[in-house]
Amino acid sequence: MDDGELMFLGAARQAELVREGKVSARALAEASLRRIAALDRHLGAFRVVRARERVLAEADACDAARDAGTELPLLGVPVAVKDELDVAGEVTTFGGAANLTPAAGDCEAVRRLRAAGAVVVGKTTMPEFGQWPFTESAAHGRARNPWDTSRTTGGSSGGSAAAVAAGLVGAALGGDGGGSIRIPAACCGLFGLKPQRGRVPTAPQPHLWHALGTIGPLTRGVRDSALLYDVLSGPADGDRWTARPTATSFARAASTGPGRLRIAWSAKPAVPGVRPHPEHVAALRRTAELLRELGHDVREVSPRYPDATAAFLPQFCGGVRAEAAAVERPELLERRTRQTLALARLVPEAAVERAVRAGERLADRADRVFAGADLLLTPALAHRPRRVGALDGVGLAGALIRSRPMVAYTALWNVTGHPAASVPAGFGTDGLPVAVQLVGRRHEEPVLVGVAAQLESARPWTARRPALPAA
Repeated sequence: MDDGELMFLGAARQAELVREGKVSARALAEASLRRIAALDRHLGAFRVVRARERVLAEADACDAARDAGTELPLLGVPVAVKDELDVAGEVTTFGGAANLTPAAGDCEAVRRLRAAGAVVVGKTTMPEFGQWPFTESAAHGRARNPWDTSRTTGGSSGGSAAAVAAGLVGAALGGDGGGSIRIPAACCGLFGLKPQRGRVPTAPQPHLWHALGTIGPLTRGVRDSALLYDVLSGPADGDRWTARPTATSFARAASTGPGRLRIAWSAKPAVPGVRPHPEHVAALRRTAELLRELGHDVREVSPRYPDATAAFLPQFCGGVRAEAAAVERPELLERRTRQTLALARLVPEAAVERAVRAGERLADRADRVFAGADLLLTPALAHRPRRVGALDGVGLAGALIRSRPMVAYTALWNVTGHPAASVPAGFGTDGLPVAVQLVGRRHEEPVLVGVAAQLESARPWTARRPALPAA
């Protein structure tokens, strides 16, 4: 196989090939590093690529472990990590220039990936503190969509999405505080599941943006995501939130039929004043019809979504404030970030805690959507991925306005904590991917994963690859 064939296989198949001795972990690592060197100057997916000798030494250790009979679920898989998560020996920049000192150790999610045999090749780009659904940073530039490099990857995990969509790594870690896994997955044609709050530990931090943020992977397919979630899931000391154990493993859910379910669908956004693009509505209708053909009871609904602004905004401000307070050179923060912090100074910590409790009440109200349904199907985005430069020349107010169509279907479920996933649903007339969102009941990710796997089988999306620029 050439490098592209290897790297587009995805995490699950890559791990199988290493376990079977058909490809070495070193060969995978070398293929990943070569593709990054050849292509990332067009994409801006990586903030930093780890030293070649360290990456290859870790890959060689994986090969030695395989030869010794050690079986690990992610043995030899090259992965990338969003730059808000600690990787030992690398600076955690949060997308900016204000940190300079390398992290002393891995965060818990990265530690679990390494323990499962994954090889971390680098850290991916993001907007400063993950504030925006566009991966654009004054310090580290713009991430570009592999399907059309003039277009955004979305954000804030846009570097991770570009790295997976372009076949630079087998999977990548992201974070989702308002849609930051699902939005770039939708823009780049990937599967991206925001798990139930508390499913993946945030240690050494007790939380990410209080109740809003979760950690999870972006992957080419559902089986890849399920494999990583089985590695990542489970409580850790110090977590503020802990999800209930799932009834079955993610991998089993991805490989077994979910049975006949009641699935509600709606094109109505949870953010007032936003109109969905007609191609997104058409993809939603096609997916609803496909689910009906697959045997599900599918019905259109008009949910009465609660207004989540009063619960979201204080937690957003408090989360950015807490992360900014920990950087070494606050004078180097971006102008927009300083504007966010000026707003955050008006939000006392008591108001943040009230917002957390308000979000819990909203979760109970949002559960009414599931009184007569097992899943909710919506668009993933309201608008098509816009041209890069979405944040050029705008301050906080302008960035918030431009962000609204990107988070219109996603942010509510961060406030309530429900699991939700972006699922590829074909391509638009602009050649860019189109996606739908599946939202599940609280703590019931396996149901969502099972239906996503059904859709993937009926409408395969991983065979198509972006036509990347010449090296």
